[in-house]
Amino acid sequence: MIYIFDGSLEGLLTAVFEWFERKPGLTKIVSEERHQPNVFSQSFEVLTDRAKADRVWNGLAKRLDRNWMRKIYCTYLSEIPEMHQEIFGFCCYIFQHQAGAEKNYGNAQVLNITQTARKVEREKHRMEAFIRFQKTADGMFYCGIDPDFNVIPLLVNHFKNRYADQQWIIYDIKRHYGIYYNLQTVEEIKIDIDKSLMKKANQHLLDEQETLYADLWKDYFKSTNIVARKNTKLHTQHVPKRYWKYLTEKL
Repeated sequence: MIYIFDGSLEGLLTAVFEWFERKPGLTKIVSEERHQPNVFSQSFEVLTDRAKADRVWNGLAKRLDRNWMRKIYCTYLSEIPEMHQEIFGFCCYIFQHQAGAEKNYGNAQVLNITQTARKVEREKHRMEAFIRFQKTADGMFYCGIDPDFNVIPLLVNHFKNRYADQQWIIYDIKRHYGIYYNLQTVEEIKIDIDKSLMKKANQHLLDEQETLYADLWKDYFKSTNIVARKNTKLHTQHVPKRYWKYLTEKL
């Protein structure tokens, strides 16, 4: 049996609810985007139902601690298609076993979710460390990113708390959406503009002192660098080259 869902987390949780309602046996779950009709398999279209999804999520919350609930969410944000099946199977596994089943790392789904969530969390921490804002002429701080995973939802609290007195936008160029903080709340936004222009704010849109600040930071970084102690291998382990495009001192 193939369960086809809309690709959303609510749709995935609804699929879990439907499986327990129907008990069809072995089930493969696939998003509408990746589904390819197969005449040899039965399929069932899962209609996303927020009430059913909430029942599943709340049921998981009664059996799992907050750390594990976050692991499920992070795994979903990885956007790895195969992990949809892993989350689905893990949820069914938790509901079918006694408390503490999530500690069984001999279970492939428990292990895969743990490892994937760790990768997403690592990407989130790197974005927090390497994001560099540019100040625009209207006082807005902007940064365009293209992380490996969809970590934008995980960045909200960090930047809202750290830059509470500034208006800022963090925009995911790869996924065509971002978050905007207006000094009070954080909102999800979409900007209809050329992708190439989203990587960095155009020079004519920047605050007149932004270039000066960037040059000062580069000079400071250069002056504190000790050439004799340069260890490129160690440096790239801590700051992989794919993140250098975010760092002012590397531009």
